[in-house]
Amino acid sequence: MSLPKISLWGRIVSLLAPRSCAVCGTRLEPHEDIVCACCNLHLPRTNYAVAPYDNEMAQLFWGRVPVERCAALLHYQAAAPASALLYKLKYGNRPDLGVELGQLMGKELLPTGFFEGIDFIVPVPLARQRLRQRGYNQSEMLAQGIAQVTGLKVKHRLIRRVVNTETQTHKDRWARTDNVNQAFKLVQRIPEMGCHVLFVDDVVTTGATLCACMGCLKDIPNVRMSVLSVGVAHTR
Repeated sequence: MSLPKISLWGRIVSLLAPRSCAVCGTRLEPHEDIVCACCNLHLPRTNYAVAPYDNEMAQLFWGRVPVERCAALLHYQAAAPASALLYKLKYGNRPDLGVELGQLMGKELLPTGFFEGIDFIVPVPLARQRLRQRGYNQSEMLAQGIAQVTGLKVKHRLIRRVVNTETQTHKDRWARTDNVNQAFKLVQRIPEMGCHVLFVDDVVTTGATLCACMGCLKDIPNVRMSVLSVGVAHTR
């Protein structure tokens, strides 16, 4: 496979302001994005988009909310090198990394047909207090990157997080569900009945947050919902 052509300006920028791999920290070549070629080769991709209706992530939502498609780019393990991507996105003040990861998801999933029929993207919202602390919503950054590749619209004000819940990191499935119960509220009208909404989040563990978020649309006639995340954590 031939490498993409790099402009003279791109090479100059690479020399003056070298970028580093978000996983291992080595200097990126001008043709590399986010991660170096070596780390990219070893990213634990799920390939869930090949079978978005029946995979381990989709099964998290069975019997809870009606979900059309589910996919995650990567298998997530807290101690694995690839987890550095999501840690830097969430806690490292790297909104740019969210956009780049969204672009990567868009580019890799577009050929699979995963985005066909989707009407718009809804990033999982943050509570105002956490948004002020972090300075950005990582899910919204991911959604922006996906939109830049797919051309889909992002509706970040459709649903609001009305309860500033505790962190979900160390909670089990049932505690996570209780923690986010009634945490979200639909604050804008859905533009049309029968629309297909893609919810975007950074990591899916038990699906509790997304179930609560998607529950805001449960009474909309003929609405269809799908889920896309960077990582999926495995608790079983």
